[in-house]
Amino acid sequence: MCQNIKVLSKVNSGELLFCEECELYHLAFNNLFFAINLEELKRLRYYVNNIDPEYWEQKYNSCSVRRKIPLPSTQENLVIMFSRQELMELRTLLNYDVFNGEIFNKFLNVDDIDYNLILN
Repeated sequence: MCQNIKVLSKVNSGELLFCEECELYHLAFNNLFFAINLEELKRLRYYVNNIDPEYWEQKYNSCSVRRKIPLPSTQENLVIMFSRQELMELRTLLNYDVFNGEIFNKFLNVDDIDYNLILN
C-alpha cells in the first residue's frame, strides 16, 4: 500500500491522487479506480477533454439510460458510460495542472447540479 500520497484534485464524485513511491496517479471516480502513469494520464485527459457530449446525447437520445456518453476501454466488451454532469466532474479532476501544481478552478453552473427541478 502506498504511504506517500498527495491529493491533486477533488470533486464530489472522486479524486486524483499521486503516489510518490510508485510514481502512479490514482484516479478514483464513483465506483471506478485507475492506477495510471503520467503518459496514460495525459492521454486520458486529452481524450476526455475532446469528447463531444452533445453528439453522444443525440446519438443515444432514444435510449432510456441516464448515462449516454461512452468512454471505451482497451477491453473490447467494456465501455464506461457517463452522464454530462459526471463527464464535467471527470474533466475537472483531470484538468489538474501537473506542472504548476494548481487545481483547475471554475464557478458552479446550473449543469453541475444533479437535481430534477419540478415547477408547480
